[in-house]
Amino acid sequence: MLLIEIRNLTKIYPQGESMFRGKSRARNEVRAVDDVSLDIHAGETLGLVGESGSGKSTLGRLILRLIEPTSGSLRFEDRDLLAASPAEMRRLRRDMQIIFQDPFASLDPRFRVEDIIAEPLVIHRNKNARDGILPRVIELLRAVGLDESILKRFPHEFSGGQRQRIGIARALALRPKFIVADEPVSALDVSVGAQIVNLLAQLQRDFGLTYLFISHSMPVVRYLSTRIAVMYRGKIVEVGSTEQITERPQHPYTRSLLEATPEVAV
Repeated sequence: MLLIEIRNLTKIYPQGESMFRGKSRARNEVRAVDDVSLDIHAGETLGLVGESGSGKSTLGRLILRLIEPTSGSLRFEDRDLLAASPAEMRRLRRDMQIIFQDPFASLDPRFRVEDIIAEPLVIHRNKNARDGILPRVIELLRAVGLDESILKRFPHEFSGGQRQRIGIARALALRPKFIVADEPVSALDVSVGAQIVNLLAQLQRDFGLTYLFISHSMPVVRYLSTRIAVMYRGKIVEVGSTEQITERPQHPYTRSLLEATPEVAV
C-alpha cells in the first residue's frame, strides 16, 4: 500500500549576501532538494543515502512539513499534506514522527525522562489529563530496552546510546505509522550504533512501522532497508531494491559510495 507520494518536491534557499562584497549583483540560489519524486510504501524501510550536504535531511523535514517546500506535491495516505490546515497537520503529526541525529541535543536537559517521553502524549491529549500516561511511558521504555527505574533521571545522566533509546521511545509515544530516522547512529560509536539499528528493526516488526532511514553509510542502509534511494546534490539519482542498488548499481555516484564505505558489523 502506498503511504507517502512525493512528486517534484523542491526546496530552494536564496544564497546570502557576501560579507565582503555586499549584495551580489545576480543572487544565486541553492537547490537543497531538486525536483525529487519518491514513493514510500507502508511497512517498508526506504533507505536514503548520500554524502553530507546532499539534501537528505532537508528532504526528511520537508516530508514532515517541519520546513515548507518551494514547490511540488506531497501526499500521506492520499491526503494532500501541503494543503492541510494547521488543525489537520496537528492530527497528522500523530502519524509522522522523527528520530534526530544528535541524542545529546535532541532531549531537553531540564526534563526528566518521564516528562520527555510523556510530552507528545500530553500535547495531543487534554493537557491536564495525565491518567494512563505513566503506564504508557513505562511500556515505551521497556520497548526500547530501558527500565522504569530511570523515569526520574535527567538526560545528562545517560550515555549517547541510552539517550537515543529515550528519543526513540518519545517518537513511538503516539503510535505513529511513519518515522523519519535522520542519521540516528552517526553520533554513536560503531558497536552502540549497531545495537540501535537492530532495535529499530525489532520495533518495525513489533509496531508495524514505516521508516525513511537517512544515512551516509551504505552498509548500515543495506542492512536495514527494503529499498534504497541514492541522493546527490539535491537529486535522487537512483532508486531500487537493496539487492539491486548494492549488487548492480547503475549510477557512477552509487558505485563510488559502495567503493568508499567499509563494511560495518550489525
